[in-house]
Amino acid sequence: MATSKINGAWGEALAAEYLRKKRYKLVAAGYRCRFGEIDLIVQDKKHLVFVEVKLRKTGNFASARDYVNAAKQDRIRATASYYLSQNPTRLQPRFDVIEIYAPQGNLTQAPDIIHLEDAFQ
Repeated sequence: MATSKINGAWGEALAAEYLRKKRYKLVAAGYRCRFGEIDLIVQDKKHLVFVEVKLRKTGNFASARDYVNAAKQDRIRATASYYLSQNPTRLQPRFDVIEIYAPQGNLTQAPDIIHLEDAFQ
């Protein structure tokens, strides 16, 4: 398995654990359909949250959220719409981004995690 896939899976697991500690319930991980992929789908009492996880070594060049551009947001929205058509809910949909900065990749002892709620404009 490629290093980026290993690190991506590690980052998503780290984000899922972070959200669990914030009292979110994991609904799905790595959801895929013909429109795209959503890293994590979680819920709290009010929201069904579609989460894009971005793992980077540093934010020196650009912040992780900068990689979630308009085209990526459109793909995530389309994927979320399809998910909701198959899984109706009364919860309010929301789109979050979790940035993880891990200078040593999956060997980083204490990665920085930044949770951006309602990140899509």
